[in-house]
Amino acid sequence: MKEFELKYGCNPNQKPSKIYMHDGSELPIEILCGRPGYINFLDAFNSWQLVKELKEATGLPCATSFKHVSPTSAAVGIKLPEKLKKACFVDDIEGLDDSPLACAYARARGTDRMSSFGDWIALSDVCDATTATLIKREISDGVIAPGYTDEALEILKTKRKGNYNIVKIDPNFVPDPVERKQVYGITFEQGRNNFEINEALLSDIVTENKNLPKEAVTDLIIALITLKYTQSNSVCYAYNGQAIGVGAGQQSRIHCTRLAGTKADTWHLRQHDKVLNLPFRADIARPDRDNVIDGYINKNEEDVCADGVWQKYFTTQPEPLTAEEAREYLDTITGVSVGSDAFFPFSDNIERARKSGVSYIAEPGGSIRDDVVIDCCNKYGIVMSFTKMRLFHH
Repeated sequence: MKEFELKYGCNPNQKPSKIYMHDGSELPIEILCGRPGYINFLDAFNSWQLVKELKEATGLPCATSFKHVSPTSAAVGIKLPEKLKKACFVDDIEGLDDSPLACAYARARGTDRMSSFGDWIALSDVCDATTATLIKREISDGVIAPGYTDEALEILKTKRKGNYNIVKIDPNFVPDPVERKQVYGITFEQGRNNFEINEALLSDIVTENKNLPKEAVTDLIIALITLKYTQSNSVCYAYNGQAIGVGAGQQSRIHCTRLAGTKADTWHLRQHDKVLNLPFRADIARPDRDNVIDGYINKNEEDVCADGVWQKYFTTQPEPLTAEEAREYLDTITGVSVGSDAFFPFSDNIERARKSGVSYIAEPGGSIRDDVVIDCCNKYGIVMSFTKMRLFHH
């Protein structure tokens, strides 16, 4: 297949639309089911790069959940603790522990479930039946992977009345080293960002505390590779083999740090006993539970514990999670890693990151205020590496 005609571009009025290879060669994909659209393919090809690179860097199966050309999370295939399984709504999946790929997707989808609603999925390895079972019951636009077992393909083909978007990509495809795109009829050209993110990138530790354990190295690599495919400005928090908070596309870096930190805090608080034991009515669907949990934790549009409101969601009136209880819980958390796609220009980013249990940071360095940022890390015993590599993505 040398080209594929799309229904429309980013919006229904943007026609005609298609994907094709600039040199006239065959596309490196097969569409096994459905008819992916323009934004679907933007998500597919960006997300595939992320999981391919993350697998190469860690040696572990990995998955990512994408929305609007940025990851909500990325994760490697590490078994989930029981509380995390319950928080991610996967404690009922038989054989989950036996499938590292399914564990990776359970983590990625479970990180920021509200943002992942209607996601595009990328898998580093051949999709197995357990992973397909997880995908089947989530609201999702499509999936890209290097292959699918026969059983997995049959499971996925039952989604959306047989119209679920399933894309197979050639894992050996090597893209042209030069990228081009047009804006306002003007062609932009640049070399692909083939920079390799690995452990050596973290060797320049600029803080007094230089103790960077293996687990933190993995989390920082996950954070940095996630940022490489996240719309800038961006900051990523990672913990225990997964990105737990991504702040994408903000004009101010502190806003990225706050946004990602709030998402990381929410991920942690979903594992609080009060949240895990919320008495949901049996007829409340999973996406609605996600919205209610977010409201319960973050006190958003409505007080879900209030009289006249709780009855819509719960069998009994739950006790609120107080701000004091949430802060006490979050204060027990340490060992979180943070990556930034460009330098932190002010120490306020460190102050905010510390509130979310951050112990390790990787950023390019190069600010005229590097000394102020380093001093702030030293004040809290945070380990910080300068990567000397910016990771802007637009």
